[in-house]
Amino acid sequence: MSYELRQRRPRIAALDVIRGFALCGILLANVQPIANAGRTVILEGQAGSTDAWLGLFVGQRFYPIFALLFGVGFSLLLNSAGERTAHPRLLLARRLLALLAMGLAHHLLLWEGDILAVYALVGLVVLLPSTWLPRWAVAVLAAVLLTGVSALTAGPFSLLPGLFLLGSALTRYGVIDRIERSTRVPAALGLLLAALAVPMVWLQVRQVWFSLTLALAGLLIAGVYVCGMLVLLRTPLRPVLKTVFAPLGRMALTNYLTATVLVLVAARLVGGAPHEWSTPTVLTIAGVILAVQWVWSTLWLNRYRQGPVEWLWRWITWARHPAP
Repeated sequence: MSYELRQRRPRIAALDVIRGFALCGILLANVQPIANAGRTVILEGQAGSTDAWLGLFVGQRFYPIFALLFGVGFSLLLNSAGERTAHPRLLLARRLLALLAMGLAHHLLLWEGDILAVYALVGLVVLLPSTWLPRWAVAVLAAVLLTGVSALTAGPFSLLPGLFLLGSALTRYGVIDRIERSTRVPAALGLLLAALAVPMVWLQVRQVWFSLTLALAGLLIAGVYVCGMLVLLRTPLRPVLKTVFAPLGRMALTNYLTATVLVLVAARLVGGAPHEWSTPTVLTIAGVILAVQWVWSTLWLNRYRQGPVEWLWRWITWARHPAP
């Protein structure tokens, strides 16, 4: 079978939908920090003038989804690369280094809050070495990091290693391949996570151990969002969800990077101090940008199989010219 034919493996629709959904939340959380570039730094989840509801449902709630999906994608590519090359880890290292270069460029040229470089570094230090471990060890290490070290440190990126490894473990145990086969499992898990999230959100609102409760509440609510989307994908809403979110998810890297430029342009048009923008202003800016990106992504994917930055990233990863 030729390289190009083997490359056309079926996509897992749920991953594209969840990634696109997470992209919307990430943009909503990042509008003010990006617009505030060059001024006083605003961190995602930090209280500003925006409505407290954004802090409850958006701040720190979506980056765990992206981190989990990053680990999933890493292991999916490892499986695919293992069938095509004798040195799959070299290919993955090249992919992470390329992401590091893109992240550094984004950080230096546009916005200091870039996350791509951090993803790449954690991937090189944690994900790549984990490929030599048995899957049970990866799962145990993920659990330890998420429930122990990460929870205790509660830094802005403390959950990334555990989430990366959790995504990798889910893939290696075949959970991702079966992700769309059940309604009861994600429904039950979502209810459990929601029950656990309630006291964490209450503590976050009361600012009790704020950094810790913010991180844990974000992790739990992110899990609720993922489970909710999986349940909805098993209903008649599936075509609507795929239409709305899948194009954004398939071009997530392109859209993440271009969103920075669009937010900076919007900041000049709107004016004023970004940290004082009202919630309707933030929602409008994010909504307009996402609408533009959805139209562009839909039109682009009608002609090409992947976004422009995704295409470049694949070219560097495989060190050969990919199909458009």
